[in-house]
Amino acid sequence: MMHSLWLKTAGLLFALTTAVAAQDYPNRPVRVIIPFPPGGVNDTVGRLFATHLSERLGKQFIVDNRSGAASVVGSEIAANAPKDGYTLLVVSIVNAVNPWLYKLPYDPVNSFAPIAFLATAPTVVVVNPELPVKSIQELVALAKQKPGDVPYASAGVGSFMHLGGELFRLTAGVDFLHVAFKGGGPAMIDVVAGHTKVAFATTITVGPFIRSGRVRALGVGALTRSTVLPDIPTVAEAGVPGYEVANWMGIVAPAGTPADIVQKLHREISAIQASPEAQKQFAARGAEFLPMSSGEFGGFLQKEIAKWERVVKEGKIKAE
Repeated sequence: MMHSLWLKTAGLLFALTTAVAAQDYPNRPVRVIIPFPPGGVNDTVGRLFATHLSERLGKQFIVDNRSGAASVVGSEIAANAPKDGYTLLVVSIVNAVNPWLYKLPYDPVNSFAPIAFLATAPTVVVVNPELPVKSIQELVALAKQKPGDVPYASAGVGSFMHLGGELFRLTAGVDFLHVAFKGGGPAMIDVVAGHTKVAFATTITVGPFIRSGRVRALGVGALTRSTVLPDIPTVAEAGVPGYEVANWMGIVAPAGTPADIVQKLHREISAIQASPEAQKQFAARGAEFLPMSSGEFGGFLQKEIAKWERVVKEGKIKAE
């Protein structure tokens, strides 16, 4: 009887302590791990949300770029961080692909507490202006004329940029030379410099380069044309039917982070997504919000992991 009473009292005290911690959260800076270098889509989206969270909650949400091994390095740091809400991790499509490419030092599902889906953005096929192609059909013709010789840049094996390229290769029946970099930022720098000639990147990553004329956009990998690139056809209407791929970003915490803190973060992120200022910022970059609960986001992550198993195996994608 006494033991049972003690357990109930201990449980009540823990619940009260957790609720107080959530009310007081955050009372110091929060680290937001982005497992890629600056300049890519994960970095852009993560920084925008970190800025808004800092403004709303009155404490700094500090971005910590921890790149390496296609996001595995940063993800492992987050998985092993204290379960107190002061370390968060930006995840993306690559986190759903990595389980099929690497022996991970963490569980891709059970090591994390899902918080919120942040944003999604379709791929854009772009080329360096020096490459003598001005349409998707001309790119396909060049790739067929020089199989395996036309290089495309990616953010690493299993990254969204790699998957976009592989899906294009399989759908169009062509072959490219894959050149892997350690992030979307370095990959795009190389394409702009003209060393690699092609990239399959998101509207968020390549928008500034398209507007400045440093790359030429050939097609958007969505069902409909992008509102920020209305003059660019979809890849399907430009000659490769069936090609559709978009990257997504979300945010998680180490598993075991108090549920009240997870819920508080979800509420704040939902409020950011509902704000006209944030909607304007993301729409200008060709990104969309897809509001979902933390539980729905967890289910989405599991479905994505299952989906990309088939793509990795059919595409014979191997870790390098």
